[in-house]
Amino acid sequence: MSLQRRQLGATLAGLATLWLAGCAQPVLRAPAPAQGYWRGRLALRVEDRAEPTSFFANFELSGSADAGELLLSSPLGTTLAQLSWNPRSALLRNNGRTRAFDNLDALAIEATGTDIPIAALFEWLQGRTAPADGWQADLTQLEAGRLLARRAQPAPAAELRLILEP
Repeated sequence: MSLQRRQLGATLAGLATLWLAGCAQPVLRAPAPAQGYWRGRLALRVEDRAEPTSFFANFELSGSADAGELLLSSPLGTTLAQLSWNPRSALLRNNGRTRAFDNLDALAIEATGTDIPIAALFEWLQGRTAPADGWQADLTQLEAGRLLARRAQPAPAAELRLILEP
């Protein structure tokens, strides 16, 4: 085979590769949870009477509504709070202390300042609607790794946004 033919073949192969790569588009899907595990970023905004408050954190959620764990950390990786629960206990670990609560709802209020529907969150993250006192979840962007939930009543109004990571 002549040198020109080999160069032409290599050039055509390179162009075909570039053409195929140019046609490829990334598929955006929510990461599939491995045994009830999700991670990403969350933003919580609460419309308090005096002044709205916002809370941003990285999160790791694992388990189920019956027994699980929610780890909240700063963008720099510092642990802000670790929430864990099972049918017998609900614990909050932060600032070097561990505190016990009667149930998951009381634990969530203490950790975030408002009633976050953690039990319903497990259903929402799996693409299923679930009732939560006053909360409405928008699951239309879940395949793109985004979840939005809003609460108008009972007051104060709140908005929870999640961005899932693979």
